[in-house]
Amino acid sequence: MGARGVAEGVVGADGRGAAPTGPRRGLRWEPWGAAVPAALWLLALALAVRQAVAVLRLPPGERLTDLDSWIGEQGVLETGGSLYDGAGAFTGTPFSGVVLRPLAHTAEQVLGVTWTFGTLLLVAALGTVAVRALPGPATRSTRAAAVPAAVVLLVLSVPVRNTFHLGQTSIIPVLLALCGLLYAARAPRGAGAAVGLAAALQPTVLLFAPLLWLTGRRRAAAASGGVFAGCTALAWAALPSDSWTYWVHHVAGAGLGPPADAAANQSLHGLLLRLGVHGPAEVALFAVLAGSVAVVGLRRAVRYARDGQLLLAAAVAGCVAVAVSPTAWQHQQLWILLAAAGRVGRRSGDRLVWPVFLVLVMTLDSTALVPEVPVLTPLGENAPLIAALLAACVLPFVSTRSPLWDAPERSGPFGRPNLMLELLLIRVGYWLYSLVRGLAPDGRQTAEAHGRQILEIEGALGLDVEHRLNHAVADAARLESFMNSYYAGLHFLVPIALLAWLYARRPLAYRWARTSLSFTTLLGLVGFWLYPLAPPRLMPGLGYIDTAHGPQDFDAPDFGVLTGISNQYAAMPSLHVGWSLWCAVVVVRCTPNVWLRALGVLHPVLTTVVVMGTANHYLLDAAGGAAVVAAGVGITRLWFRHGPAGSSR
Repeated sequence: MGARGVAEGVVGADGRGAAPTGPRRGLRWEPWGAAVPAALWLLALALAVRQAVAVLRLPPGERLTDLDSWIGEQGVLETGGSLYDGAGAFTGTPFSGVVLRPLAHTAEQVLGVTWTFGTLLLVAALGTVAVRALPGPATRSTRAAAVPAAVVLLVLSVPVRNTFHLGQTSIIPVLLALCGLLYAARAPRGAGAAVGLAAALQPTVLLFAPLLWLTGRRRAAAASGGVFAGCTALAWAALPSDSWTYWVHHVAGAGLGPPADAAANQSLHGLLLRLGVHGPAEVALFAVLAGSVAVVGLRRAVRYARDGQLLLAAAVAGCVAVAVSPTAWQHQQLWILLAAAGRVGRRSGDRLVWPVFLVLVMTLDSTALVPEVPVLTPLGENAPLIAALLAACVLPFVSTRSPLWDAPERSGPFGRPNLMLELLLIRVGYWLYSLVRGLAPDGRQTAEAHGRQILEIEGALGLDVEHRLNHAVADAARLESFMNSYYAGLHFLVPIALLAWLYARRPLAYRWARTSLSFTTLLGLVGFWLYPLAPPRLMPGLGYIDTAHGPQDFDAPDFGVLTGISNQYAAMPSLHVGWSLWCAVVVVRCTPNVWLRALGVLHPVLTTVVVMGTANHYLLDAAGGAAVVAAGVGITRLWFRHGPAGSSR
């Protein structure tokens, strides 16, 4: 029974089934065929195997660390003492301890393998259920592709990766609660039992009980409360002291585990502690904020459930649970990723912002989202909580009854792309560029051998002008200062300023320019991987002068990492020259002004002289930069003529 069928039984307080008001439309796509689902399943399988191998190849003391501390030779489930004493203290509910205690007698190796592959099965099940909870009808091939795509996103997400590494149980409550909401109309007692069991493992999931009640599922809501109470009572009977510690002394687990002000705790409580609010004032403020978020979030979840968007309703309620929990560690934040099911924005281009933002937040490190600038650091550190609050309380998700549900306004090739989406992609693109450049092969011997090879080719062609130019620059203090400033400052400033101007004044040209720069940079990264090259300033015994860093100690084993921020052996091609030439191409294409065109052409010429004069590149590196620009522009032309960009116009 799909989400639409369930939604057709969701009514008001009388609890009786009724037909929904308004038309029911879903987004239908063209058939994918068999190739795309098969490719996605292969990708999901590869990622799952990679994740399992990454966990199981670690030594026993470094894998499944939470599970090992609970179940190992001196684990809290093995020794028979209190669950909440000792360095490896348990952080789950007493009922979790009752469920996990039988595992204490299982062999560690067998348990590790079983636990890891069991978690993989849970991820696959969650992806399947999540796709089933999507609103509206869809073709069979669409759902066949959507399930592996969902599994891929789940496996890549930080919560799932953290769950694998720690050996946590946090996927189980999410799966149980989602199934409970999805099947509440068909099997109210079973659905309620699933929600109650999930709440017994993670107490804030009990928020799904009022969600069920307010959507007319009173029998399921009552069952969820009864099962939660029964499981909790069972834990009190089996572990009375630990139950007192968890529920009374620590108030539903608050204060257990790592410090609550750690950046990994993405709850309102953790945020207030990080902001320096403590004591009774923090408790009172947290209670007010948590209560407000709970009221607003649950009302929105009810609205989306009645609208047939059961996955979004579950995600909103889950985001509320993340925000109002005393602690919401990384493995407990999976609800946030599920909120990507919501649709935001009137234009088709705007629809991508929210899911892209969520995927980036839930899969990448905070430094990938915002630059490492002190004033922006809090935004990156609290990005999951910000996303949870946006989903729970702020974003106006489109209703299935709205004409915009499956027919958003077309952005069109002449309209401006969504600025937020562009900024996100530019920031993450630069982060990936820095990461790949830093990870490119940097073996000193290979890079120096390639440097000698370049010099031999240039010598044979009579192009080895770098040494004379470098010494001429080093002998002229003002020229040296100018070239160092030009090299360091204009490399990023000019392309960014040009993109900003194009976005504001020439949207169509901006799309072309942004795409061509992306392809150019991608090809440059390929060059860094295939041909690591030592720049002139890092070639020992040749007499080149590093005008920016001064003399280098070539006897030091790490001398090549001069600035500490990038791979110094990524010299071919020169993206300084490549990006400056891209700027010239854009200026020539976009303005008829002769003087502006002359300045645009002068920029790559000066850049070529500067990179050689400062001993950062060879002349052939500059030629390589020109080659990747030519290739990038050519690929962009094909992309806009024959690719998705062309077919969408």
